[in-house]
Amino acid sequence: MARERASADAYSGPVRRLLTGLVLILLIGVFLLWRIDSPRAERLRANVVDAIVPSLDWAMVPIATGADMLENARSYARIYEQNQELRRELRQMRSWREAALQLEQQNAKLLDLNNVRLDPKLTYVTGVVLADSGSPFRQSVLLNVGARDGIRDGWATTDGLGLVGRISGVGQNSSRVLLLTDPESRVPVTIQPSGQDAMLTGDNTRLPLIEFVEVPEAVRPGDRVISSGDGGVFPAGLLVGQIALGPDGRQRLRLAADYERLEFLRVLRSSPPERIEAPGELIAPTTPPLAEATDG
Repeated sequence: MARERASADAYSGPVRRLLTGLVLILLIGVFLLWRIDSPRAERLRANVVDAIVPSLDWAMVPIATGADMLENARSYARIYEQNQELRRELRQMRSWREAALQLEQQNAKLLDLNNVRLDPKLTYVTGVVLADSGSPFRQSVLLNVGARDGIRDGWATTDGLGLVGRISGVGQNSSRVLLLTDPESRVPVTIQPSGQDAMLTGDNTRLPLIEFVEVPEAVRPGDRVISSGDGGVFPAGLLVGQIALGPDGRQRLRLAADYERLEFLRVLRSSPPERIEAPGELIAPTTPPLAEATDG
């Protein structure tokens, strides 16, 4: 075994030295060929380059492929960053869209309030609904206008569609609105076109009762109901709603006001009716005779 290894080493050693010498001679020859400055050497170099370089295209394929893969990876990274940026912008656009929709709804509410036709003698103050009472036994909301804005108890409030309620409690910076659906609410109304007078009574439901109708047979579902102005509770002519037949068979009112979206309310300034203490105040003063006026 040792002899075989010694013989193999004795054979491979000279071969390696011979190959190393040939490679050195070849490299020296190539170096000298590239360093010789003569036309023959130049033509020889050109021929060698023309013969070898075109055949090396296959060797450039892995390098070109690697370069393309690197460029594709960079492009993918840029596309990923752009995608993330677009996602962030989309989230911002959605939030802006929600804000725009809310502003559009508020603008529509304010436009509805501006389009309500009222008696020219009536002035108003517009307030924002702050909160709901949340009580199952009391139907009311809070407004951000109060005594500083000249608000008084008993004034009517409307939204862009119809009568909502009346002021019941005034603070310095806020006031409470008692809704028509509150059990304590009693509003004199007129049913059109029959002209029947009635009383709108809240019962803690979305369809308050119509009571004390003079001729119930003259009233039909869909009839228009407005405030009558009797008793000075509300100004006359304010739209309240339409007659509807309740599940219990009683006549009720489908309110014109949108109670699900009470955002802005208009408080109507109404002056109290003139009070007459004595019957004589209805009689105009007598004009003195012409003769007495001349003598004076």
